[in-house]
Amino acid sequence: MKLKNILIILFIAFACGIRAFATEADTTDSMFKPYTLKKGEILLNQSKRQVDLVNPTITTNKSGGIFPGARGANQLVLYTKDYGERTNTNEFGTEAIIEGNVVTELSGADSFIPENGGVISGHGVAKKWITENITVGTRIYYDEATKVITTFTTSESLLFEARKKIDEARNMVNYYKNTNPSYDWDEPNDYIKDAENYLKKAAKKPEEVQKYSHLAINAANSALKSVIPYKNNEFKGVWLRPTETTEEAIIQAIQKLKKAGIDNIILETYFHGRTIFPSKTMEKYGFIAQNEKFNGLDPLKIWIKEAHKNNIKIHIWFETFYVGNQTPNSNPRNILAVKPEWGNKTRQFYESGNATPSQSEHNGYFLDPANPEVQKFLQELITEIITTYKPDGINLDYIRYPQSVSTAAISSWGFTEYARTDFYKKYGIDPVKLSASDPLWEYWNIYRRTQVTNFVEKIGKLGKSTNTYITAAIFPDIKKARAYKQQDWQTWSANNYVNGFTPLFLTCNAKTLNSMILSILAHKAPATELYAGLFVTFMGGSEEDLIREIHEIRKLDIGGVILFDYAHLDNRYVHTLGTRVFNPKNASKQPTISLPENTAEPALVVPKKKNQWWIFK
Repeated sequence: MKLKNILIILFIAFACGIRAFATEADTTDSMFKPYTLKKGEILLNQSKRQVDLVNPTITTNKSGGIFPGARGANQLVLYTKDYGERTNTNEFGTEAIIEGNVVTELSGADSFIPENGGVISGHGVAKKWITENITVGTRIYYDEATKVITTFTTSESLLFEARKKIDEARNMVNYYKNTNPSYDWDEPNDYIKDAENYLKKAAKKPEEVQKYSHLAINAANSALKSVIPYKNNEFKGVWLRPTETTEEAIIQAIQKLKKAGIDNIILETYFHGRTIFPSKTMEKYGFIAQNEKFNGLDPLKIWIKEAHKNNIKIHIWFETFYVGNQTPNSNPRNILAVKPEWGNKTRQFYESGNATPSQSEHNGYFLDPANPEVQKFLQELITEIITTYKPDGINLDYIRYPQSVSTAAISSWGFTEYARTDFYKKYGIDPVKLSASDPLWEYWNIYRRTQVTNFVEKIGKLGKSTNTYITAAIFPDIKKARAYKQQDWQTWSANNYVNGFTPLFLTCNAKTLNSMILSILAHKAPATELYAGLFVTFMGGSEEDLIREIHEIRKLDIGGVILFDYAHLDNRYVHTLGTRVFNPKNASKQPTISLPENTAEPALVVPKKKNQWWIFK
């Protein structure tokens, strides 16, 4: 008995030692103190760059105030715990998460800010600098006096990254072993052993630490790619903007997606105010009948026919209230050239005869959801698509108002002549005269949200009557969705207006993804399916980032995955998906994954609330 107890103690001590060794990057050190190389540590890369702002706001950063996170073009920003929980940034940058003085993760947007560190965030040239000079394990020193960041990528950085990935792969293996008794873990386990052996060689030969660290990292990466088994009955989709102008090219694209394991294509069919097919509805209204790129061809017909031949479903990607960033009068048959009164406007330009471009959204133009003529036209167009082509589903995108960063006149939307007149009839005041502190301001918010909701209800009824699957792209945070987009998706779900949600998660970080998914699960009804839109490929994240995010989705057991987007689904991602996670050849070996009560790596859970009526699948 004594011997058994001793062995148990030794095992626990060894396990704890390994874990400590794997994260021994002294995350207790501060990034505000100068970094000194340790004895034997080899400096591989050092770089310096001045920070534009620390914890920016609309007031302190006028050039970036209109953008999420108040990060402007080409700016390098440092966010600390004083800023808040998250950076709130958009998808057009990159971020390095620092704990102590060590970069522990790379992310894309809206990252969690560690209590004991910060987040370096960059756009444009600053993004390029981060990408070229910072990796997992890089040490950071920020000089508060000069506002200069100095990065140190060393031999210890490589060892840190290797150890971190080995631990990560091992934890994943243990998770699937515990959730699936038939799980085949030989291949990832072999890669983990290889990685550990390379680390031992690095310890024995310090002069070759760089070589063996890279080999360990590569082996650990291979373990991550081979660890997640195929899952039956999982939605495996991709958003796709068609560029193919021949039947042969369309067939080739479908074959590429089939090779990657994709079984659902969300095909962009109505975008930038144009359809890819020759539309009788568009022609009836005097609009451009078909996107000029596809004249003489009906690509929608070909896509559906060829996809169905390969057991792939086609959902119509429909940009509801968005009509692109082309100046309306650049073509006399543009929607807003023919119908300028349909355009959405900010309060600042409510007297203008033209629509207002949304500065924070590529200067794009939006239609007015409150205008019944707009809703009638869009419903007719969707009806034409369903009755003529019989797609498997409709995916409503841009089902919202333009983004409002604040209640300032330049960023507050919906002040069209129709909406103002209609609101006045109901409440006796022009919303232009309201301030955010006015009691009727919330009624103005509800009025705008209701217009969007009414349209969703109409399309939901159309879907039910035609047996067409209706999904909607939503913003994960319900409070922000309501406040900044006038998008009340919780009401859509509660009333069963749609079959599913397809939120696009603008992050490469699995922790951020997990938090966002849990937020949606806490507010949607159980009947509404959830398909996670992953932005990793668009943001140029690593293949391992993609695997990590799919792993989070599997742990939370939601409906499936949609990749954004086909244009960025290059061969490295196709190979990664085809290795195992989306490879149906593994289906016969692996039964459908089930979630036990206790696992080695449990998913986060939402705290129980009183009268909570939703459930988790």
